[in-house]
Amino acid sequence: MMGMKVSESPAVKDLLTSEGIKIVSAARSYPSIATSATSEDKTQPKDGHHHHDEHVINQKVPNHHKILTSLIAGAVAGSVAKTVIAPLDRTKINFQIYNKQYSIKQAVIFIVDSVKRYGVRGLWRGNSATMVRVVPYASIQYASHEQWKGVLNQDNSRYLTSGRRYVAGSLAGVTAVSCTYPLDLVRARMAITDKGKYKTFLHVFMKMYREEGLRTVYRGFTPTILGAIPYAGTSFFTYETLKKAHHDYYGAQQAPSAIERLCFGAIAGLLGQSSSYPLDIVRRRMQTAGLTGHTHDYTSLYSTAKYVIETEGVIGGLYKGLSMNWIKGPIAVGVSFTCFDGIQNFLRRHPIFHDD
Repeated sequence: MMGMKVSESPAVKDLLTSEGIKIVSAARSYPSIATSATSEDKTQPKDGHHHHDEHVINQKVPNHHKILTSLIAGAVAGSVAKTVIAPLDRTKINFQIYNKQYSIKQAVIFIVDSVKRYGVRGLWRGNSATMVRVVPYASIQYASHEQWKGVLNQDNSRYLTSGRRYVAGSLAGVTAVSCTYPLDLVRARMAITDKGKYKTFLHVFMKMYREEGLRTVYRGFTPTILGAIPYAGTSFFTYETLKKAHHDYYGAQQAPSAIERLCFGAIAGLLGQSSSYPLDIVRRRMQTAGLTGHTHDYTSLYSTAKYVIETEGVIGGLYKGLSMNWIKGPIAVGVSFTCFDGIQNFLRRHPIFHDD
């Protein structure tokens, strides 16, 4: 009975034939059903999860909500990234501002000594000042980057051209630095001094004003601005270019995963840090000249760079600590970009931020 073929039973054969005709007729009567099912199969990603295209979502968000969501996402992303690499950042600044021979061994000795003197929490000394600076800096940088992209993207295309991608990133960096520079100077000073030197964030400003004058607040501004152009330009350009390459390869239905975004950001951070590092050395020396006894040596970008090269050499001076930056830079930028994209996309999917 189990082995009997259908064709060998005329009754069954007639039943299947008549039912098949009914099914085909029904399908012809409702062609939209077949079309819909076929369409879903084609558009559904292989992993079975539908991806809401970021570009499509952004079209639903009015500009004032784009600014708000970018500010929120940027603040969180910047604070998370800087907190993660705070111990390495503090170590790097210590070697940048003093005429000390840098090596991985010496960096480890500095970290161990800091733990012995101040405890583990000492590695995050100055991080509160960093947050005061990073939150507005990252917020303004990310928000202004999107606005600059809008200004440069007159045809409303998904991605800017290569040159405009670089310009948008550079302008975002310059905008953020211009708005928050004094906070960066205070953060650098708090990172390298003992607890007794400066008690609070405001105390740094007051003491600098009394002992060194008002102009000190903007000492190092020129190299900082000049450094922001290649750093932010290269970072944003690299990250946006890698996301574009991903989109061109996989299409709009598959967004980069968190790991892929982390890798894109790490590459962006590595290239960005390397492109602007000598200017980072110069700005740190100028910012802390009053603490290191070099007020008369570090008076301008040129005089500072010349003094560093003459006393420490090009590699040993202007590139001191770069190897540590190759560790902390990719981590910080990767975490920052990944957090920003994730939080911004999450916020913008909510109907409250959509245009009515």
